[in-house]
Amino acid sequence: MAIANSYPLGTPKSSDLLLGTSVPSPGTNEKATTKNFSISQVGALVNTVNLGYTNYVALITQAGTNAPTAKILQNTTGATLTWARTSAGIFTVTSNTDVFTADKTIVFANPGNDDGATGDPSIIWARTSNTVLTITASAGVNSVLTDGSFEVRIYS
Repeated sequence: MAIANSYPLGTPKSSDLLLGTSVPSPGTNEKATTKNFSISQVGALVNTVNLGYTNYVALITQAGTNAPTAKILQNTTGATLTWARTSAGIFTVTSNTDVFTADKTIVFANPGNDDGATGDPSIIWARTSNTVLTITASAGVNSVLTDGSFEVRIYS
C-alpha cells in the first residue's frame, strides 16, 4: 500500500479523477464498487446537497444618494431581491415573495473596502417583515459600502 501523503501536491482540473466507493442503495442486491469520479461530477453533486438553508450572497456598493447595487454571487432563495435607499445610510432589500421567515433569517454583512474617510463603518440589519430587510450603514452615512459582503441565510 502506498503512503498517500508521499504523493506530490497538484492543482486539480475538472476532468481529473478521484477514487471512491459507490455505496449500494438500501434494499438492493448491488455491491459496493470502487469507481473513478471526476472533479466536475463531485462539484455538481456538492451543489445539490441541502445545507438546511437557502441563501442570497452579493457584493454591495452604494454611493451618494443612489440605491445600493448588488453583484449577485449566489441566490438559491427562488426570490428576486431589490435594493433601495430610504435615507442617508439606510437601505432596504425587498423580496418579491415571503422569504425572510421570522426566527429563521440571519444576515452576515460587512462594508467592504474602507477608504478611511468615514472611520470604522458598521452595518446593522433588521428583519422588517417577511419581504423586507432594513440595513443601516455607519449610523446613517452614505457611500460606506464598497463591494461589501452581504449574505442572507433562510433556514428551513
